[in-house]
Amino acid sequence: MSDSSPTPVTTNNQKIIISKILVAVDGSEASMDAADYAISISKQYSAELYALHVIHPGDIDLFGATGETSSADYHKIHADKEAQKYLDKVKLKANKEDIHLITEVIASTNTPGGIADYAEDKEIDLIVIGTRGKSGFKKLLVGSVASGVVSYAHCPVMVIK
Repeated sequence: MSDSSPTPVTTNNQKIIISKILVAVDGSEASMDAADYAISISKQYSAELYALHVIHPGDIDLFGATGETSSADYHKIHADKEAQKYLDKVKLKANKEDIHLITEVIASTNTPGGIADYAEDKEIDLIVIGTRGKSGFKKLLVGSVASGVVSYAHCPVMVIK
């Protein structure tokens, strides 16, 4: 990443600085396409890049078939490892473009809200997200997570088709 100051974007006679970009990834093709866009934009504007994966606690079997809580630990570890695989792919692409990438895995019962809250906490200027994630329905133009992020976010959201 270059040390130059962020390039302002002008819209409605206002200069907007894009210095922090967040991309949400879930391993789907759409989220990896979004990561490619985010890397490109980050390079163009010399912006910090964050990659986030949200684990929904409902996706982790808390007691398993046997009713043992150790199953919850196993599933959490498995979910974390899967998330890290997706984030590592993004990190590899970012490294090739000399982009510093910050990765994080969070848990949230509301995936769009978790992404939006994270973006607000980190003072993100732009969120980049794919149209449909792993659970995407082909008939929907914009998936429920992308739509929710657009609704909840405090900053602009770029939805990649």
